[in-house]
Amino acid sequence: MDDGKHGELIELRIENVAQIFHTLDPFPFRERDLDREAEEFIVGWARELPAGCAIRIVVHLPEAEAKTRAAGELSEALRRYFSDRATAVQSEIKELFRIGRRSLWIGISILVACLVAAHLAAGYLIESPFRRLVEESFLILGWVANWRPIEIFLYDWLPLVRKRDLYRRLAAAKLNLKPYTAPKPFDL
Repeated sequence: MDDGKHGELIELRIENVAQIFHTLDPFPFRERDLDREAEEFIVGWARELPAGCAIRIVVHLPEAEAKTRAAGELSEALRRYFSDRATAVQSEIKELFRIGRRSLWIGISILVACLVAAHLAAGYLIESPFRRLVEESFLILGWVANWRPIEIFLYDWLPLVRKRDLYRRLAAAKLNLKPYTAPKPFDL
């Protein structure tokens, strides 16, 4: 849903602001974690939105709830939460690349050792199918030892970068509160 002026829209309807946050989190309101279902809903919708557009979150809530202190702090709470999530994912990316570099050095060392062993096997064993088997086995082992670092540097980092960027977009999202009048209960 694009309104054309303010970015892509994510809408929530809640009865009270506390619904959005994890109820057992002991931190002050603005530092609480989002409820898992609320986060999945917001992040799920945000994933569907075009990557280059700004995000706007509209929270529909009762008029009385919109006037509370918690409602006034909601924008800051969401910004802080998604900023913290982006920082955590950035740390995962750094750790992944650290593991990748270490794995690459190990893999290259094993590859060099296997290439030397394959060359020695070719020079010392008599011409036979067994010699070819030993030689090829060393070559395969050397390349398999590099599988993980290659996988890290070619593929594993990209989903994390996308997740980090999504959290950054959500941290920068504009939040609007839309109060509504709660229906009165029926008298029986």
